[in-house]
This record gives sequence, C-alpha cells and structure tokens, in this order.
Amino acid sequence: MSDNLKRDAAAAALGEVRAGMTVGLGTGSTAKELVLLLGERVRAGLSIVGVPTSEVTAALAKEQGIALTTLDEQPRLDLTIDGADEIGPALSLIKGGGGALLREKIVAAASARMVVIADASKAVPALGRFGLPIEVNRFGFAATRLAIEAIMAGHAAAGGELRLRQSPVGQPFVTDGGHLILDAFFGRISRPEALSAALHEVPGVVEHGLFLGLCKRAYVAGPDGVTIIDA
Repeated sequence: MSDNLKRDAAAAALGEVRAGMTVGLGTGSTAKELVLLLGERVRAGLSIVGVPTSEVTAALAKEQGIALTTLDEQPRLDLTIDGADEIGPALSLIKGGGGALLREKIVAAASARMVVIADASKAVPALGRFGLPIEVNRFGFAATRLAIEAIMAGHAAAGGELRLRQSPVGQPFVTDGGHLILDAFFGRISRPEALSAALHEVPGVVEHGLFLGLCKRAYVAGPDGVTIIDA
C-alpha cells in the first residue's frame, strides 16, 4: 500500500511541472516514483531539464531519458519536487533519510518553489519522531559529536540518542560529499528554529535535515486520496 501511495503523491505533484522548466529532482523512495513518472512524460514529449540531488537520482534520471544539468550551469531552478521523512506544522520538514540532505537543501534553496510528496504516515503533529540527520565533517568527529550531544541535552526529552549512521555492510555511511551522518533522536522537537540555529553554530556540522521555510506545498497521499497542504 505504501508504494502505491507514494506513486499517487508523485502523480499529483506532476501537475506542477511545465514544459521548459528546470526541476530539482529529490532523493529517496518517494522521489524515485516521481522520477519514474517524469521519465514517462519526457519520453512522451515533455521538455524539461533536471538537477539531481544525489548520484543515485542522477543515474535513475539518465536511465529515464531526462536531460540533466548542474547548479553551476543553472544556478536558479523553477521547481524542486522531493520527498520528506516527516512533515510537521507550517510545512516544516525533516529530510535526509536517504543521506542526501546537503544537496537536497542546496537545490531546494536555489528553487523558486519547493513541493514535497509523501504518504500520510509522514505527516506528524510535531517533528522529532524520525531521527534528525546531521551531516558532519570527518575531521574532528569526536569533538563535533560532543558538541551535538550538548545541544541535544537542551532540546531532547530525557537527553535523546545520537547514532552514527551505518551502511548496509556495517561500515559508517558516507555521503556523496564524503561526510558522515549522525542521526539525532529527539522524540519531539518543540523549538525547531532554535535547534537549527544551534546546530549551525557547531563548526563540524556541514548541514542538518531540518528544512524550515523552504517547502511551499505538500502532496500527501492516503487511502482516501491525495491531500494538498499549502504553507
């Protein structure tokens, strides 16, 4: 059922795409459905150019026949469509479960409009049940981890938990940019703006998965259809 709902959300968001657009292409299982559907439209004659947010998305888009460019060649995008791990109040998001949060945030910020696609399980009354991905530099990792733990003590119920993300083969997960990811489990994030600011003050933090004020619309698919949520 979940895969069908992801496809439903992606299909609904396709109405945002117009001929001639430059479109940011997200990463993850729901964004994959969007790329597959967009590929069908491209092969039927739709002319768009995509900017992928990960190497995985780039490979899939190429397979689907979608023309690609980069932010260096096209620094301003018309639209980005991406998934989300959680959708909270005012379309605040947690993203980065697929490990592409840095590129996803850069692409979203370069877009005139960002929309999110998700199944209904991702809509929550408050962010934090899903672990917040925090992308960190390898240099000084232990010091960066201590600084993040100190921040968590002031933002997480019962102290929270911080885990180094592992790859399927049991080694530390490495992002496309060569960084590590710490997943921070808060339980509930009551002050996302303050948490975002505090994490950005840590020198070893490259980026985090709180997307605040970026998303303009969400297409959320449930058993009764797709609900549109506007910021």
